[in-house]
Amino acid sequence: MQTVYLDHASATPVRKPVLDAMLPYLEEHYANPSTVYDMGARIKLVIEEQRAKVAELIGAQAGEIVFTSSGAEANNLAVKGTVQARKKKGNHIIVSAVEHHSVLNSARFFERMDYEVTFLPVDQHGLVDPQRLSKAITSETVLVSIMHANNEIGTIEPIPELAAICREKGVLFHTDAVATVGNVPVDVNELNVDLLSLSGISLGAPKGIGVLYFRDKLRLMPLIHGGIQENGRRGGTENVPAIVGLGKAAEIAKQELTEKMAHVRRLRDLLVCGIDERVEKVTFTGHPDKRLPGHASFCFEAIEGEALVYMLAQYGIYTNTGSACASKALKTSPVLGAIGLPAALAQGSSVFSIDRNNTREEIEFVLDKLPQAVDRLRSMSPIWGKDIPVYEEDACT
Repeated sequence: MQTVYLDHASATPVRKPVLDAMLPYLEEHYANPSTVYDMGARIKLVIEEQRAKVAELIGAQAGEIVFTSSGAEANNLAVKGTVQARKKKGNHIIVSAVEHHSVLNSARFFERMDYEVTFLPVDQHGLVDPQRLSKAITSETVLVSIMHANNEIGTIEPIPELAAICREKGVLFHTDAVATVGNVPVDVNELNVDLLSLSGISLGAPKGIGVLYFRDKLRLMPLIHGGIQENGRRGGTENVPAIVGLGKAAEIAKQELTEKMAHVRRLRDLLVCGIDERVEKVTFTGHPDKRLPGHASFCFEAIEGEALVYMLAQYGIYTNTGSACASKALKTSPVLGAIGLPAALAQGSSVFSIDRNNTREEIEFVLDKLPQAVDRLRSMSPIWGKDIPVYEEDACT
């Protein structure tokens, strides 16, 4: 059976050059990088070489990179590490309503400790209004965290404008860039951010490796206490094979980015227009233009998104209903709720995330099977044919 994988927002396959680069550090070069003898010292040098590669991908300095176990840990370190380091400066945190759970729950952690947390609303496309952010900042605000792009609806936020407001007011700004690094150009200087999170899972690197960029001389309280690894900012022996894999993936991503963006955008547009032509009563979610080039997200009226995922999998087509960290919760997506979609419509969400390895033939296969799956599910739906309000978005231009 043909397999079409369109869930790259959840995980990307490990690239062959990445795996080849990692293998020696699983088999031959196994010494602990913190040891003083030559075997460990050589591996420590390799880690620093990878740090420089990751830094180059996002326009940072190598000393501004901390390796973590995931994007979620990087987000936790960004929020908790900076807020705790600045507890004498204020007790107010601002995050958007569409953040990843690792940011939202980190903010709620401080809310339970009597910090004030503002959850900024977004418009129907998922965009944060810069004026609303400016009005929300107070003299007690110590951190603002707004993601670069949402992995559920694909919308790219106006980060440079938002960060400039914070910089002017002396407030630290963090962005979760897990969905963007390797998919669109990301430069920490152009974005004007103080902290930025990324993950190997989105770059063709292995699971279990992430990065937090933090601006030089920024104070950061560690979450994991131990030895002097990562200059004391994260204890624990480094995951050397994964770090090597991430370094190689970052190198490849920088080389391939322009070509990849053009390729996935063509396939994305083919998918969006094809669904628009072949399926009725479907709402395109996220911003029509300010979005990830390989990302398409929809809500199909009168069906359950989970049911569509299962049915498409029977054809060998793999998609998702939203964030992989929340897809088993069987609750209405808070992101779709934040953009104003009715709960009944939001239940029919489906997310297609395309990568460089996908082909036109695969998208055409999806366009053949998807309408069949939707029709079958609607034939069993007790609410099909009833009036459910939808946004009329012209997704195909």
